[in-house]
Amino acid sequence: MRTTSAVPLRLGLSANARQFWLLVAVNAFVGAMIGLERTVPPLIAEQEFNLTSSSLILSFVAAFGLVKAITNLFAGRLGDKYGRRPVLLAGWLLALPVPLMIMLAPSWSWIIAANLLLGASQGLTWSTTVIMKIDLVGPQGRGFAMGLNEAAGYLAVAASAYLTSVIAANYGLRPEPFYLGVAFAAAGLALTALFVRETLPYTRLEAAHYRVANAPAGATPSLLTLLREGVWRNRALASANQAGLVNNLNDGVAWGLLPVYFAAQGVPLVQVGLIAATYPAVWGFAQLLTGALSDSWGRKGLIVTGMLVQGVALLGIALLNGFVPWMLSAALLGVGTAMVYPTLLAAVADASYPTWRGTAVGAYRLWRDGGLAVGAILGGLLADALSIPAAVLIVAVLTAASGLLVAVRMPETLPRPVPSEVS
Repeated sequence: MRTTSAVPLRLGLSANARQFWLLVAVNAFVGAMIGLERTVPPLIAEQEFNLTSSSLILSFVAAFGLVKAITNLFAGRLGDKYGRRPVLLAGWLLALPVPLMIMLAPSWSWIIAANLLLGASQGLTWSTTVIMKIDLVGPQGRGFAMGLNEAAGYLAVAASAYLTSVIAANYGLRPEPFYLGVAFAAAGLALTALFVRETLPYTRLEAAHYRVANAPAGATPSLLTLLREGVWRNRALASANQAGLVNNLNDGVAWGLLPVYFAAQGVPLVQVGLIAATYPAVWGFAQLLTGALSDSWGRKGLIVTGMLVQGVALLGIALLNGFVPWMLSAALLGVGTAMVYPTLLAAVADASYPTWRGTAVGAYRLWRDGGLAVGAILGGLLADALSIPAAVLIVAVLTAASGLLVAVRMPETLPRPVPSEVS
């Protein structure tokens, strides 16, 4: 009788290329779902529902960010316990009604409700594709893998943001731009259901074959323990958490306030969409380089520099005027964000043990995406009390201060794992 054995698992991008690139494609559809919201919904608030308060306009960003942050936390925990693939499937099922709700919304509360669903969906889908790629590649090349993941997502954000602005300029704000969302959600669900495989076994492989200097083995810490450690005590995780929160704080302000501000200054809708798309486009492309650089240069220097570059870019948006200066500032903001985004994810993965890494990444993404809600609330209050440029100026100072805090507190986390003996 002839017996067959399963193909042995191996860590690394080349060893798992087919699944890795499939997950890159899935994450592109995840990003495209956010791109639907980068240009058109703030204008729907102002032009269709006659909202004049910046705080009310930004409420959809706050709703999205708050729910996504909380869902991130449980996505990592559930993935560690039950597997990654079921969590990814659940996220896509939540995404299906979102574009339909926006298309048919009779009031602004429907838009907020759609963003609650979208936030939950994004927390499950984006977190899980990140963790699955970390599972597949192992400790070497982690930054490069995160750069590819985030590049795919944010290039899709940029393309979707620009396409929706073009469609809106030619056909109106609703419903035509959101037909794209129906296609994106259906494609992401189909790819996941038909072709994505479970990656949880790779975490056990890594735990068996590598000693990880930054994260001693042991029982999976509780959520409360990880959250407590990540506030201050654990210098690596706490530094990453606060930088991630501030990074997305400024993204929440840019997302909700800047399209309205640029349109109020007489910038045509297609040009507003182009500025809105430039930021995530540069962010996406640059991550192909910055993620890989963090594997050789280290994590800390890129994070500090990236936060400072973001601060300078936001100063440019606040203090300069005109389409070209704003485009250049948006591009610079994308460069700074690209230096930070995949590097922070890699740093958190460095500082966590393979068997509870999903939980640690989920806790980090709770802090990071909570920044969207904080930015939306703070930005709206500052814009209503002062002005939109003043709000952006204050956020620029906070962003630079976050980078300086990382410089003072964060240890270098780039791993130097030593393979253990394998019998």
